[in-house]
Amino acid sequence: MKDRAAERRLFEQAHIVRAVLALAIPTVLSQVILVLYNMADTFFIGLSGSDIKITAVTVCMPAFMFLSAISNLFGIGGASAIARALGSGDPRRARATAVFAFWGCAITTLAYALGAYLALDAFVDALGGSDPSVHGAARQYLIWTVVLGGLATSLNALLGHLVRSEGHSVQAGFGIALGGALNIALDPLFMFVLLPEGNEVLGAAVATSLSNLIALLYFLAVFARNRRRSALSLAPTRAALRHNIPGEVLATGLPACLMTLCENISYAVLDNLMALSGTVMQAGLGVAKKVNMLAHCMARGMAQGVLPLIGYNFAAGNHKRMRSAVRISMGVSIALSAMWMAASLVFSRPLIGIFIQHGSDSVAYGARFLQILCLGGPFSACAYAVISFFQAVGEGRKSFLVAILRKGLLDIPMMFMLLRLIPTYGIVWATPIADVLCCVTAVSLFTAYLRRLMQRPGYAVYLD
Repeated sequence: MKDRAAERRLFEQAHIVRAVLALAIPTVLSQVILVLYNMADTFFIGLSGSDIKITAVTVCMPAFMFLSAISNLFGIGGASAIARALGSGDPRRARATAVFAFWGCAITTLAYALGAYLALDAFVDALGGSDPSVHGAARQYLIWTVVLGGLATSLNALLGHLVRSEGHSVQAGFGIALGGALNIALDPLFMFVLLPEGNEVLGAAVATSLSNLIALLYFLAVFARNRRRSALSLAPTRAALRHNIPGEVLATGLPACLMTLCENISYAVLDNLMALSGTVMQAGLGVAKKVNMLAHCMARGMAQGVLPLIGYNFAAGNHKRMRSAVRISMGVSIALSAMWMAASLVFSRPLIGIFIQHGSDSVAYGARFLQILCLGGPFSACAYAVISFFQAVGEGRKSFLVAILRKGLLDIPMMFMLLRLIPTYGIVWATPIADVLCCVTAVSLFTAYLRRLMQRPGYAVYLD
């Protein structure tokens, strides 16, 4: 009960800036570490001096990130539903929701891993790994990270969302960061010590899978330790399939899943189009995308961190506190993204050079690609905040619309259009242009929603 009382104080009484930072900072740090370990794979593989190996890992990124789509489907949907259940004083519903989210994520991930294994070669080719020199290494990476390690990876991220939904952002952030830190430590061990030379891609894959497995064990230990004080549980129960719990979780989580899925499809299209220009450019683009991910991960961390706070206060009727949480988190996200954009514009070549150290032309291409991609960062941060708000209050359709506008409906058609106008670079320009258009749409929807909310009967009471 002590944990529940602390959770209520944080969600209901703590100064709003303190509440936002307490929930968001651990999440932002864990997301940064996730990106750093993703970069670590590229950095250590870059030491091999092979553009082919760098390309093999980067073309697999969409398939690996699809695991995030699955964990977001059940994790963000579950976290939002749990926060609203707790805000309305229904801990039994929160418990049943956690059960559905956990087992739904596990079953869906196993189905994805099996499908990836059965169609492995065709899958690799579709991701942009059709070049024979790239295909074998990419295939090896997918077997270890998706087929064998996929379950641990998705459940690790899912449990982070569920732990965060009760306000335990530090525990959630530590678990996610643990997986990232272990990956960074294990990468050189497997790539340069335990495995023979030439197996750098395999070493990176094994390190990733093992680190996520250890992080999963940590989260299971957290649930076991907190089982007497927490409103959540992972033990199967029939209540998890009743009272529209599956529908609520999936309706809220589907936009988050589709956003990640559309990101992966967009990246796969981008890789395939860039493959037409050659492996050197494809390697440069792969590194540029990973460096640019740092801005997106900070915005995503802020959005995910405050989601339970927004959902809790929305359900409790404290709309003034809810709006303040959105305003503060959005402002911080945009500021952080703007700072990273400035750093990327000024230091693009040194940043790319960290990961490609063998003097290849891919460094110059990667630097230019990064300068283009980073321009969309602040606009994307604003869109993330709006998407997270709609997820928190259960407006699945609106978050879905913004999500597919950001990745899918706008950028993919523009890639094909701009490729004709500006060879090679046109397909990269599609990303920041889509970010700007998506941001405008997101702000319009957000403003209209708040205006309608203010017109509801009794709204003035909420602001007292």
